[in-house]
Amino acid sequence: MIKTTLNYLAGWAEGDPRPYYSTFKRSDQQPWRNTQGDRRTLPVANARPLDPAPHLDREGFALSSWKGPSIDFADQQAIEETYYAEMEGLVAEMTGCDRVVAFDHNLRSNAEQDAALGDVAKPVRFVHNDYTLESAPQRVRDIMGARSEALLEGRFAIINAWKPISGPVEESPLAVLNAEGLQPDDMVETDLLYPDRVGRIYSFHWSTLHRWYYYPHQEENEVLLLKCYDSDPSVACWTAHSAIQDPLSPPHPNPRRSIEVRTLAFWKN
Repeated sequence: MIKTTLNYLAGWAEGDPRPYYSTFKRSDQQPWRNTQGDRRTLPVANARPLDPAPHLDREGFALSSWKGPSIDFADQQAIEETYYAEMEGLVAEMTGCDRVVAFDHNLRSNAEQDAALGDVAKPVRFVHNDYTLESAPQRVRDIMGARSEALLEGRFAIINAWKPISGPVEESPLAVLNAEGLQPDDMVETDLLYPDRVGRIYSFHWSTLHRWYYYPHQEENEVLLLKCYDSDPSVACWTAHSAIQDPLSPPHPNPRRSIEVRTLAFWKN
């Protein structure tokens, strides 16, 4: 068990302008965000000894080992042609779904300059979920095109597969919130502004029901699966998550380098 700071959303009420974060420097001189943070020092428990182990349909997250081939994560083609297929197989195995489509990925590095990965994003340090009730089915339409309406008639989920590129993780591990403690009032629709589109995610208000976990020293052959949406109302739907500062990090940790692949999981009607 550690204690660390989680960055929640502060002071947002129904009827206020929609909160936003800009992912790029805007030419209209508007601030990159219109939000205020609510910094909470909270316990984050080690998920490794939990018995039973966390499950995607209960807590909203699960850890799996992965014994796939060596991947050059500086090679975009290798990621899309080889690693996507590996993650599709892993998600299918972990969920029992009938079809998985990997459609996107993010590389992140905490290094000031990463010679191998180049100019990639930093770890995200605010509590969020990647999709909403509206943006999740819209993503299916964006990716699956003419087949989307038939697929949306059955159960589908959006599941992220997150792992370090080089391990073990010594700084900025990913913390995940037990979905069992989430309530609808905790969630605030938030816009992510891109140069060519607007994405929609959830930010979160703090609650006394929230219970946070992480996997210390996660290795590069360990994949953390996160449920970012599920159309089945009887199971976990959301997994709020955030990079955190680990007080147990060594004085000079190796920078965290990671990849997350987003997948669509479909079940037959």
